[in-house]
Amino acid sequence: MSEQGKTKMDDHVVGTMDTSEHEKTFEGFVKISARAVAIFLAILVFLAIFNA
Repeated sequence: MSEQGKTKMDDHVVGTMDTSEHEKTFEGFVKISARAVAIFLAILVFLAIFNA
């Protein structure tokens, strides 16, 4: 293959990718999701208690 058609993906070696940013992003996603579910459940309990 010529240099012109070469991409960065051609240089990738399986198992060498740095996943630290992916892990931080996923951890943040899980935290926000858990908080959203807790807030949603609190609202449902509030509505159930006060018959809204």
